[in-house]
Amino acid sequence: MKKHIEAERLTGTFLRSAEKSLLSFFVKLIPLRITPDHLTTIGLAGSLMIALGYFLCNYNIAYLWLANAGFLINWFGDSLDGSLARYRKIERPLYGFFIDHNVDSISMLLIAMGLGLSPYMRFDIALYTLIGYFMLSISTYINAYVRGIFRISYAKIGPTEVRVVAIIGNTVLFFLGHNPILKVFSVRIAYLDLLGVVVGTAFITGFFIFYFKDLHEMAKIDPVKTPKNSKSSKKT
Repeated sequence: MKKHIEAERLTGTFLRSAEKSLLSFFVKLIPLRITPDHLTTIGLAGSLMIALGYFLCNYNIAYLWLANAGFLINWFGDSLDGSLARYRKIERPLYGFFIDHNVDSISMLLIAMGLGLSPYMRFDIALYTLIGYFMLSISTYINAYVRGIFRISYAKIGPTEVRVVAIIGNTVLFFLGHNPILKVFSVRIAYLDLLGVVVGTAFITGFFIFYFKDLHEMAKIDPVKTPKNSKSSKKT
């Protein structure tokens, strides 16, 4: 089997320093019987809690706290699985990459479905946001393969920052007691619908920005080649 070269991880986020300290603290407390796979499963369970919390808000707004708890559990499992493997020196780069990012995709699908089925976001807008996320994810995975660079954050914003914003947004929504209707350029739109449009557009815009930027870099790394077997045309 061809030797695998692990991609360089770019993780310069706003909360990176504080998060790194927390992760270093938690990995020392986790019992030996708990494995990175267990933590990955815990992270996925957190995503299911988020989706369920949003859906159950059709019956009671208090279920926003279930969604908030889900974000915390998702962070715990998703952020600690790789950290625990590195701390114990039991890394499995290929398996870890495969399972982690497939589970991330399932998690985002669950969260988007939960939001789309909640009373707070239109289903089409939830899907628009999900499509934007998947486009940016595909760009990230392609770069990890062809350039050996794995971007975990964009504009210093990564998964942890998104979770924090979501928890704050849910908390504000709970204390407001309703999903405010805003007026933007004479168009009436719900608060979370507008947020979904903004986030989805940011994802898609980021995809195109990095596509053209990376395309320029790839043209340098892998320039156009002249066919070696080409023959000069003969004069007649």
